[in-house]
Amino acid sequence: MHKAGFVNIVGNPNVGKSTLMNLFMGERISIATFKAQTTRHRIMGIINSDDAQIVFSDTPGVLKPNYKLQEEMLAFSESALQDADVLLYVTDVVEKPEKNSDFLDKVKRMDVPILVLINKIDLSNQKSLEALVAQWKEQLPQAEIYPISAKVKFNVDNVLARIRQLLPESPAYFGKDQWTDKPARFFVTEIIREKILLYYDKEIPYAVEVVVEQFKETDRNIHINAVIYVERESQKGIIIGHKGFALKKVSTEARKTLEKFFDKTIFLEIFVKVDKDWRSSAKRLEAYGYKLN
Repeated sequence: MHKAGFVNIVGNPNVGKSTLMNLFMGERISIATFKAQTTRHRIMGIINSDDAQIVFSDTPGVLKPNYKLQEEMLAFSESALQDADVLLYVTDVVEKPEKNSDFLDKVKRMDVPILVLINKIDLSNQKSLEALVAQWKEQLPQAEIYPISAKVKFNVDNVLARIRQLLPESPAYFGKDQWTDKPARFFVTEIIREKILLYYDKEIPYAVEVVVEQFKETDRNIHINAVIYVERESQKGIIIGHKGFALKKVSTEARKTLEKFFDKTIFLEIFVKVDKDWRSSAKRLEAYGYKLN
């Protein structure tokens, strides 16, 4: 008997969805930073064994959109409700169960297994946690509730074991040697964007898009040319920094992470260009890959 299925991860920003995805995969597949709205796309990670294939899908955090980019990010999250064989709704000990009630109403109407994962329980106590579990049980009566801590890996293995039990019988959807649906260039853009999220403040990281214009790979090394697009000339100056020091730091840190990711020597050049108001342009968003197929 072979099992296979899509296990889709949804939830609000900054509750640890990407960290959890990386734990399940045992690979660094999703950006995981301390800033909200880190994930912008729907990212699949595939775990294969002799008798099962789990296709995990990490989605952008659920939020009320303020501009066109956030509308497309919400569409990615809502698409995860349509093809899930198992749904993981990730929350934490700070978030209130009634947040984003419109999205939760759609979750309630699903007829697939739902696991509510209450993350960051290392920041709570037994009494508060029991009260929170009761609130979530009232909010989603059909769901199974799992208190977890992605930080210390508490209860994560039990969740993974339960997922395996819930998978439907099915042949594999992807080849046994495939571990993601994204091309190599995608992970280059995500790693560069992660460094921008880490090293710049306020609105700058959210006004940035990264595009790989050249990716030439040999047996030993990879030559990469990438462009950081911003919305304003002033943002371009901030990204580059005084005498180019800020951009150099991003490039250096991105290159180090890319070398670990690909296990090859990386030659990385990054340029900065302005694409005015790209986050509010349907045409530009489609060009950057934010439209659902």
